[in-house]
Amino acid sequence: MNPVAFEVFGLEIRWYGILIGLGVILALGLAWYNCKKKNLSFDLVTDCFLWAFPFAIIGARLYYVIFEFDNYRDNLIDVFNIREGGLAIHGGLIGAFLVVFIFAKVKKMNLIEYVDLAAPSIILAQAIGRWGNFMNREAHGGPVSESFISHFPGFIKEGMYIQGAYYHPTFLYESVWNLLVCGILLFILYKKKEKHNGIVICSYISLYSLGRFFVEGLRTDSLMFMGLRVAQLVSIIGIVAGIIGIIVISIKGKKIS
Repeated sequence: MNPVAFEVFGLEIRWYGILIGLGVILALGLAWYNCKKKNLSFDLVTDCFLWAFPFAIIGARLYYVIFEFDNYRDNLIDVFNIREGGLAIHGGLIGAFLVVFIFAKVKKMNLIEYVDLAAPSIILAQAIGRWGNFMNREAHGGPVSESFISHFPGFIKEGMYIQGAYYHPTFLYESVWNLLVCGILLFILYKKKEKHNGIVICSYISLYSLGRFFVEGLRTDSLMFMGLRVAQLVSIIGIVAGIIGIIVISIKGKKIS
């Protein structure tokens, strides 16, 4: 599996970047469609995205480097080399949300209404971006038998054959889960009433965290803190916070009605 798609004037263009870019394009396309249907401003969405996306990349990289700093201690310049991977989605979400929060305050926009609209787009981009991990042969799980991996398409089997062994295609598990969650979020988005604003983003947090918790348990390259998988700890917090948010919004909605 070649992580390099092609070269332009000697510069390698990697599948990792292409797939992240594709995810962004499709996510914006979905946001545009949802804006039309929900009568919200796509101009505001794109303006916010143009601010948030660079900080999402910065946040994703900083988050990863903080937990893997020993690998960069002797060559700090590698901190800036993201072409071969090394982005943590939780850090990206934190970086993006901080910028979105500030942007919403400055523009006096309804933050909750817009993050509800953005939630399906976010997880769609995540689903597509996971295939960049496949092209880099990273973010996979532990060893599996050939009979197990043979249940998957041939190109998955080939891509998961690394240094003489087959591995769990955890990128695929998470990608499929994220696509399923995207569908659920779209259903909630179009069924919810104004009094339930916030329920889509809370559903995103809880459902994504649920899938990530189980997938992370299979991975071999987890970021660790004091012997614990960081993503699983964050996922537990996300599951609980998302469920509490859904309950609170539902109770408030009943009071309004």
